[in-house]
Amino acid sequence: VQLVESGGRLVQTRGSLRLSCAASGRTFINLNMAWFRQAPGKEREFVSGMSWDEATTYYAPAVKGRFTISRDNAKNTVYLQMNSLKVEDTAVYYCAANYHCSGGACYEDVKRYDYWGQGTRVTVSS
Repeated sequence: VQLVESGGRLVQTRGSLRLSCAASGRTFINLNMAWFRQAPGKEREFVSGMSWDEATTYYAPAVKGRFTISRDNAKNTVYLQMNSLKVEDTAVYYCAANYHCSGGACYEDVKRYDYWGQGTRVTVSS
């Protein structure tokens, strides 16, 4: 599976941004998808995840209510709509995927993902 993120850029606080992650190489519809981010000097952290059947979504407390994950299986793409952006949202955002994951603890675990994109940079300025 190849994952390619796009949509990152410089944006002001309280602004909005939508990230995209296009998948290719395997059957997208069977993939559980997630977004992680990594700020300078910090470890990669979970942002949001969605099960392959769209039945379950997960959000980190820091983004819940502001970010929304969605997917379009016809386009093999997962999205992250980010609203009310804060300076602390500044990071490189990574798309990740796996075929087997159940429960929030699994989705939040960076080690449970088999496929990663190269990342897209989001900078939020005050």
